[in-house]
Amino acid sequence: MRQAAIYYKDLLAGILTETDDGDYIFQYEEQYVKEHSKEFLTFTMPVTAKIYTAKRLFPFFEGLIPEGWLLNIASKNWKINTNDRMGLLLACCQNCIGAVSVQPTPNENE
Repeated sequence: MRQAAIYYKDLLAGILTETDDGDYIFQYEEQYVKEHSKEFLTFTMPVTAKIYTAKRLFPFFEGLIPEGWLLNIASKNWKINTNDRMGLLLACCQNCIGAVSVQPTPNENE
């Protein structure tokens, strides 16, 4: 299971999880829901206490991953398969252009 802390500006907005089964879960942090209910990451994922689940990486996060020649460079340099979307998100999106950043969280199993 891999996880990423999702920041909006400098605020921890929520946690994105890829389960061992390959499913994805996103949940806004409780404090973020209480204090920043109008500062959503994307229109398709409004701020709520509800847990978002999907069989594939959510389109918003997919859109943060580089494409084309930049994806090829990132994939080769970090030796990440281009189909490993969570791996690419964790490696490439820590310092994105815009308000959202993705920070890997420590894995307790390692």
